[in-house]
Amino acid sequence: MALSNNVIGAINFVAMLLSIPIIGAGIWLANQPGNSCVKIMQWPVIVLGVLILVVAIAGLIGGFWRIPWLLIAYLVGMLILIILLACLVVFIYMVTVRGSGHAEPSRAYLEYHLEDFSGWLQRRVRSSYKWERIKACLSSTEICAQLNQSYTMAIDFFNSHLSPIESGCCKPPTQCGYTFVNPTNWISPINNIADPDCIQWNNDQTQLCYSCNSCKAGLLANLKQEWRKADIVLLITLIALICVYVIGCCAFRNAKTEDIFRRYKQGYT
Repeated sequence: MALSNNVIGAINFVAMLLSIPIIGAGIWLANQPGNSCVKIMQWPVIVLGVLILVVAIAGLIGGFWRIPWLLIAYLVGMLILIILLACLVVFIYMVTVRGSGHAEPSRAYLEYHLEDFSGWLQRRVRSSYKWERIKACLSSTEICAQLNQSYTMAIDFFNSHLSPIESGCCKPPTQCGYTFVNPTNWISPINNIADPDCIQWNNDQTQLCYSCNSCKAGLLANLKQEWRKADIVLLITLIALICVYVIGCCAFRNAKTEDIFRRYKQGYT
């Protein structure tokens, strides 16, 4: 039984290591430009990673110090956490499956429409109360200001590959027909009724297109990119955790079998 318990302890050490990429994914999300202002997904990911770490440590202790009730608690707790992680992976995929950029003539960057994204994501930005807080966060960053340092000529700007937030929040929609002065200064719209966002544009550097639906869509597109990257990490970790858990269950069953056989032999002799 000692060998099986040591195997269980070693397996739980691996599970403990697997919590690190989950926690790391949450911390990475917290530092991304989109998610740092919305603050939706990073805490569930970080909390789930910490819980997996705690349960794995409990299993490690139970394996090496031969505490059966702690091993059973580990098996039950880890199963619940694996199910929760699987649900989170599927949820992230489902809410990010919709939403992509639209090409505009003579532009290398894409533009984004709010209605293209899932209803759940749209509800995160449609509320005026929520958006005011997000807008204040976005306008306090250097995302748009940095464009003025990077692009001085219109042709360079039009041929640039802007991030979704830059495309949606830092300039007016292309179909409005504004004339380029610099990346955050546009004048003389040709078709001001082509899009409701056309009249929302403001050259005030604290306003720009932060009130536009295109900015909300750009933020959601950024979130989609960030969450998809994190979801890949979570999926790989989930598969590894399932493998570790199955091996742990087999080792625990073997340990119990050895223990029963040992007691049988002692009773027989």
